[in-house]
Amino acid sequence: MRANPVTGSKIKNMDELAKVSNISRPTLSKYFNDPESVRKTTRQKIETALKTYDYKPNIFAINQNRKLTKTIGILVPYLADPFFAEVARRLERHCIDAGYWPTVFSAHGDQEAENNALATMQSLRPAGALLAPLGRRSDFEAVKRFADEVPTVVFDSNVAVGEAFVGNDNFKSIGLIVDYLCRTGEPPCFFEMPPLNPNANKRREAYVQSMERLGLTPQVIKVEGTNWDFERIGFEGGMRLIEERSLPSNTVLCSNDRLAIGLMAAAYQKGLRVGHGPECALRIAGHDDHPWSRYTCPPLTTVSQDYSAIADQSVKILFDLIQEGKQTHSRFENLLDGKLVLRTSA
Repeated sequence: MRANPVTGSKIKNMDELAKVSNISRPTLSKYFNDPESVRKTTRQKIETALKTYDYKPNIFAINQNRKLTKTIGILVPYLADPFFAEVARRLERHCIDAGYWPTVFSAHGDQEAENNALATMQSLRPAGALLAPLGRRSDFEAVKRFADEVPTVVFDSNVAVGEAFVGNDNFKSIGLIVDYLCRTGEPPCFFEMPPLNPNANKRREAYVQSMERLGLTPQVIKVEGTNWDFERIGFEGGMRLIEERSLPSNTVLCSNDRLAIGLMAAAYQKGLRVGHGPECALRIAGHDDHPWSRYTCPPLTTVSQDYSAIADQSVKILFDLIQEGKQTHSRFENLLDGKLVLRTSA
């Protein structure tokens, strides 16, 4: 590595690199925006200078100087949830492979944090955004203002903003698992907490419709909870219900896998065996095919969300919007089918 021959210190910016390498500043800028846009011999000269002087450009500054940046904002409601961590990982990978710079934010289940994340994203002048809003706790007007300014695709939580939504078809997936549970044992009750996002409401509605379609009486059980600590909420609510013997069915469909994991832990604590067969006291099923659900004891029967398809479709739609350079005139929804995942809990 060589230092700047004028100052004796490390090259600090593109202007200094231009002077010591005898390459014009506009040519360097053109190279950093698109290496293929300069002649091969010039490109080789620039790459030799980068190695010689160990210069790394400020990508953020380059981005901000573009009419259209290469930044993509990604916002999820709770990054500590492995479901959102996995979807965000896939979205990041797609963006990087396409030559964009993804920046991931978490709302931490909090409206103020979500608003701050949106404001920070907007300050980066992103080319587009992929949002999974909090939903019920969102400041809808703040989310809408952002989506009106930035090409936006919404995933997972279907808040009516942006150009498109990509997510699970809850009515089909809940219908699948209700049909299965009714065919194979006692009809299920539905175990939920107060809804934090639109998925929870849709799954309850889908459960009620599915039971009524089968000529059965829906039985919805709510437990207290106001945050994203679903396992604890499922555990504490399940302990109370088991102690009070107030579960109306020995088959319990939980609105998501994390609640089901908490309920299974409560059943274990109370000495109730979960699964099939005469020796089992409860059947428990969930929704999402959460990354932990296959490792519970027993492994959890659930309906999978297609992580790969959610990420693939979301970025494809967003990249099309960015390349077209305009927003669509009407919002559309891309609802993906779930898949029944049969394990030994139900």
